[in-house]
Amino acid sequence: MKSHEVLKQAFDKSSPKAIASELGVSLSLVYKWAQDQSENGSGSRNPLDRIVEIHDHTQHLAIIEWLCEQCSGYFVRNPDSECPQGFDVLPATNEIVGQFSSLLAQISQAALDNSITLDEAEQIRQCWDKLKSFTEGFVRCCEEGNFELMQEDTIQQEKPRTTLY
Repeated sequence: MKSHEVLKQAFDKSSPKAIASELGVSLSLVYKWAQDQSENGSGSRNPLDRIVEIHDHTQHLAIIEWLCEQCSGYFVRNPDSECPQGFDVLPATNEIVGQFSSLLAQISQAALDNSITLDEAEQIRQCWDKLKSFTEGFVRCCEEGNFELMQEDTIQQEKPRTTLY
């Protein structure tokens, strides 16, 4: 979704007039933020685009992290979306289960004394972020069609079932 579309949706839930007043800008500028920028002059660089440009120029991730914190959230970087050659679904699935198991073990270990220190909380956060990032990479591979290719490979490699008796 493009930034002007996000703002247009937001303006459906809030008054552009109130936003303009609160920010000290003209109502027409707020409306232009919700339009696609084009050669014919409609639209205007909006605050979302500007934040992305600031980050792109500085490469300072704390800008995005700070914004997420201000909105009661937490930023986790997505992995690169290119799936490696030979990506196998079963080992990747096992890795996700293993990382989730590690997270639960870390939480259980930290909670043994009925309290979790700031250091333990940070370790839990790091484990959680690693799990989210790896799982996002897995989902992206599935979305890119790699999952279907993996299923075809698995079907071709299957051998007829035999009984043990």
